[in-house]
Amino acid sequence: MAETKNCKQCGEQFEITEEELEFLKKISPTFAGKTFEIPSPTFCPDCRTQRRMAWRNERSLYKRKCDKTEEEIVSIYSPDKPYKVYKNSVWTSDAWNPLEFARDIDTNRSFFEQFNELMLAVPRKAGNTTMIENSDFCNQVWHTKDSYLCFNSGYLENCYYCSTLFHSRDCIDSYDIKNSEDCYFCFNCDNCNNSSFLESCRNCSESHYSYDCQSCTNVFLSSGLRNKQYYIENKSYSKEEYLEKIKSFDSGKRSAVSTVKERFNEVKKQAVHKENNNFQVEECTGDYLIQCKNCTNCYNAYTSENCSNVINIDEKGKECRDCGFLAEAELAYEGISIAGYKNLFSAFIPGGRDNLYCNFLDNCNNCFGCVGLTHKEYCILNKQYTKEEYEQNAVQIIEKMIERGEWGEFFPMSLSPFGYNETMANLFLSKTKESSAALGAKWQDNDYSLKYDGSFYEPKDGIEDYIDDEGERQALLNGILKCEISGKAFKIIPQELAFYLKNRYPIPTKHPEERYLELFGLHNPLKLYHRQCMCEQEGHDHSGRCPNEFKTTYAPDRPEKVYCELCYQKEII
Repeated sequence: MAETKNCKQCGEQFEITEEELEFLKKISPTFAGKTFEIPSPTFCPDCRTQRRMAWRNERSLYKRKCDKTEEEIVSIYSPDKPYKVYKNSVWTSDAWNPLEFARDIDTNRSFFEQFNELMLAVPRKAGNTTMIENSDFCNQVWHTKDSYLCFNSGYLENCYYCSTLFHSRDCIDSYDIKNSEDCYFCFNCDNCNNSSFLESCRNCSESHYSYDCQSCTNVFLSSGLRNKQYYIENKSYSKEEYLEKIKSFDSGKRSAVSTVKERFNEVKKQAVHKENNNFQVEECTGDYLIQCKNCTNCYNAYTSENCSNVINIDEKGKECRDCGFLAEAELAYEGISIAGYKNLFSAFIPGGRDNLYCNFLDNCNNCFGCVGLTHKEYCILNKQYTKEEYEQNAVQIIEKMIERGEWGEFFPMSLSPFGYNETMANLFLSKTKESSAALGAKWQDNDYSLKYDGSFYEPKDGIEDYIDDEGERQALLNGILKCEISGKAFKIIPQELAFYLKNRYPIPTKHPEERYLELFGLHNPLKLYHRQCMCEQEGHDHSGRCPNEFKTTYAPDRPEKVYCELCYQKEII
């Protein structure tokens, strides 16, 4: 029977469906012949998301010492954190043994308290990267080469200041794009090339400042086009006319780019927007879903099925609930950065199966409350047991967790290694230091960003000023720029300048983090609103306004024209 509860954190009422209760029964573990049912959630979906996201520092990088070698390293842990931190190559080597930190379980004490003590003792990996080359200033990336300040991305080469990119190369300042090359300031795009300022486009090349275009070449300031070439503001031109008219926009000057971006915002407001940004989905609710089936309230998911309340599935999520940042995961529950099978209540588990309440495990099976293990099984608090001993101890632990109200809850925010303001939680659900402290979360007070009190370099308005002037290029590369929004100091790196020169883009005057926030702001919120289709067009199988209703991430007070799937197809395709 479905349940109605009031959230233990925010007090809001929320529903727990019969389907969710059946899922919890399905994943409930059995030890020594006794099944321990996972209780229904005590937090509402939003508060559960917030609690998990407070464990993921994706973008805050620091310089600090490796506690093993004393080398200076780049890490997601600031120098003032109370943890031991090893450079990645040392952490994955045989230079240390995580089993040396094993401890006995004390059933008279809180499990979470003992787990926190273990986290403080076991060395932590400096950052979350796999198979990288010359990409030290990146985090949550894999199979990445010659890239800089990229996050949550895989299979990249020569990419800079990007997030959530996959199978792409030579891209700068882009967010949530796949299979693309030579793209600049693009969002939610797939298979696009030699393009800039594209949003929600597919299979486009040599196109700029365009929204929701597919299979187009040489389109500019346009929206809703399919299989078109040489279009400006949705108007067709000959090749010669198009090229001549494009010159007048002078996109190599920052002042001109600012003007065109304002026009592009008007283009988007006037465009017809589909109720969601989903592509090739079946029976799904949520947004930014690709090739998914039977997913409910999910966002940014790829090739997944039967998932619910999940944010970011890189690929192949199956029957997962209440998770964030999954890849090739099945039956995961209450986890962040999870892969593998039936890994529950855990953070950063890139493989393995049947692990409970663990952190930073690599391809381990049947571990409970462990930290930093690799290729181990039947361990509790990093202590090795036989299978029989493991199950007997697990029974005792869970029985005590049930008594204390810990069983079935994700790790408290107070145990997170990061300050709330360092994590994805603050990006999705921003809080002040005081309001986050009320949730039990930490806060990163110390500012380790670049400090500079000298003179700043003022970049030229046009890129042409740098093309034939070696002296000016060197002045730019040697200089420190001041962000026009935050006032933070930043630099232009040589690879970045080469990209701007090649593509005739002006030098940016915003700090990379401000540019990311601008891109992130293009992403619709992770919240569904009930709305009615706004279409009033004749010939769309309705009289007057379309009666179709749907759930959408477009809030009712937004200015866009939002259509149901059927009206959108008739209007656009």
